[in-house]
Amino acid sequence: MYPVITEAIIRDRLLAFSISLFLTSPFISQQSSAQSSAAAPQPSTLLQQSLAALVGNTTLSDITLTGTARRIAGSDDESGTFTTKAISGDAGRIDLSLPSGQRTEILNSTTTPPTGYWSGPDGVSHPIAYHNLLIESAWFCPAFGIAQRLSTTGYATTYVGLETRNGQAVQHVSVSQSSNLPTIPGVPSVQRLSQLDFYLDSTTQLPLVITFAAHPDNDALIDIPVEIRYSDYRAVGGLQMPYHIQKYVSNNLALDFQVQSVVLNSGVNASVFSAL
Repeated sequence: MYPVITEAIIRDRLLAFSISLFLTSPFISQQSSAQSSAAAPQPSTLLQQSLAALVGNTTLSDITLTGTARRIAGSDDESGTFTTKAISGDAGRIDLSLPSGQRTEILNSTTTPPTGYWSGPDGVSHPIAYHNLLIESAWFCPAFGIAQRLSTTGYATTYVGLETRNGQAVQHVSVSQSSNLPTIPGVPSVQRLSQLDFYLDSTTQLPLVITFAAHPDNDALIDIPVEIRYSDYRAVGGLQMPYHIQKYVSNNLALDFQVQSVVLNSGVNASVFSAL
């Protein structure tokens, strides 16, 4: 015998079909997408959590790091020692003592406009092009980079997403200086030149990687990818400090620092970040 299709059965089937159609409609999909977006972490909150994980209740005014260094540039591969200094307000200095001679780099954003210099074994000072002064001056100390961007107006933050970087789960946050200047064809924007990307450990919130772009002195339109990797975090005077710091340029290891000593708040003089 054939089953009897009653009015109640027909009504129930129509209701089920209507609910199915409603749930799969573009409106619901858009609404679900909007809810997902609304649930995304706030980038400024992630940076605040990362800074708290780095410094806790410590007030950091300056830092000095010393240790062993390896420098790789083309066929040159040499090892020696390094000293780095940084102060709040975004100024950093790196001094390398290598078999080929002394090398120094200074980036100072506490001045207006920012200034920078480098010198090689011959001791001759060279200015760093302005378009290479808008990123992180003290890239060897991630706490200063985050603090500067949280405490200074004019920075825009964007949450990029939860990603995997070098095999670890990270929260990706992008930060750049905002500008009301009109876009000029053939001239890179301040936003592009100042973009700094933080990759924060999804569990500890400590920075594992930062990336930015460097540029040839005579061409700000050419991007040279730079990646700083932090590992071996240790507690020093209430601060979490990476004891292993690596700088990659165009995906090739350029500097490898193994920290041996960390000195906090020793009263580093601002004059060490002046012209060489």
